[in-house]
Amino acid sequence: MYASTSYDFAGRKLLEGKAAVIYGAGGGVGSAVARAFAKEGARVFLAGRTPAPLELVASEVAKAGGTARANSVDALDQGAVERHLQDVVSQAGRLDVSFNLIGTSVAIGSPLTALTDAQFSRAAFEKARSQFITMTAAARVMEKQGKGVILGLTAPQARLPRPRMGGFAIGGAVTEALCRQLGLEVGPRGVRVVCLRTGGTPDNPVLHEVFAHLAKQRGTTLEAFAESEASVTALKRLPLLAEVANAAVFIASDYASAITATTVNASCGELVD
Repeated sequence: MYASTSYDFAGRKLLEGKAAVIYGAGGGVGSAVARAFAKEGARVFLAGRTPAPLELVASEVAKAGGTARANSVDALDQGAVERHLQDVVSQAGRLDVSFNLIGTSVAIGSPLTALTDAQFSRAAFEKARSQFITMTAAARVMEKQGKGVILGLTAPQARLPRPRMGGFAIGGAVTEALCRQLGLEVGPRGVRVVCLRTGGTPDNPVLHEVFAHLAKQRGTTLEAFAESEASVTALKRLPLLAEVANAAVFIASDYASAITATTVNASCGELVD
């Protein structure tokens, strides 16, 4: 009645032979994921709007013995995304993993009543729009293959809103809903869709700037603010970039073959599900 699937992982890396596209690969989380994917045997295609950071990550991957290619791609341009995926498939023969990690305006620190429509829309919907464009483009390719994994990034605030988060929490909630619905639609054709929820990563330079801004608004030091953020988690610390990347490797691998249409919580227990 039931078809069973077995995998032989003896002596193999978790993502061996897979082709993975990473949008926003020049950022803190994106570069960590790129390095982790390559370490586990994936051929990584790095995409983003700014070439220099992508080339740096590609160089790091190559020096470590991995395979990476960098391309300038605007993840808010549907045509550019689709053309890039066609190029990936022409080179690799397939598309196994798509992970969108681009950063956008979030307007953190402002109450909703202080935002203009344009500010709110950028913070709440620009990221979700980018996720929609890259996820559905990947899904169209993967459905024809009969297999693939699509990942999105979100944060505890998608389910645990706080005051003065601007449109950040709302954008995260939209992204999680997108993962669930798309997962249900493409699942029958072998494609998995999963959101990875992570808290603030203290070793991420971008988040360091955000923490400093919020600490200043609250009239406290950066160190005190970071400690207060860590204190609300179950582990009393915040996740590191390598831990987020390792969680992404697992989700993208065949070990997670039964996980789809959901959100995996890697926030050190900031949100208790």
